[in-house]
Amino acid sequence: MARKNGAQSNSDQIKDQVFSELQALIEESEKLLSDSAALVGEEAETLRAQIGQKLSQARQATTRLGQRAQPVVDATQEYIGGHPWQTVAISAGFGLVVGLLLGRRQ
Repeated sequence: MARKNGAQSNSDQIKDQVFSELQALIEESEKLLSDSAALVGEEAETLRAQIGQKLSQARQATTRLGQRAQPVVDATQEYIGGHPWQTVAISAGFGLVVGLLLGRRQ
């Protein structure tokens, strides 16, 4: 059980970090785009270089986060592989609940 909670905690930390980094990237991109409206020539080239650098940083962050998330993915695959009938039962139960909820709405 401790391993499961640890994996959830790791997953939550990774998810929070992804959202915060994406939010920062969006804010920075919006700022750069608003600053670019009046720029021409060398200033525009500088701005394009900054945007390229930010996108490169975002790609690197995505790669790092994907590498950090890999142990969580591996743990999930191991659990599913070790408990196939429980996985089937949980999936069937989830499908039943979703089906009942959708049936009630109509």
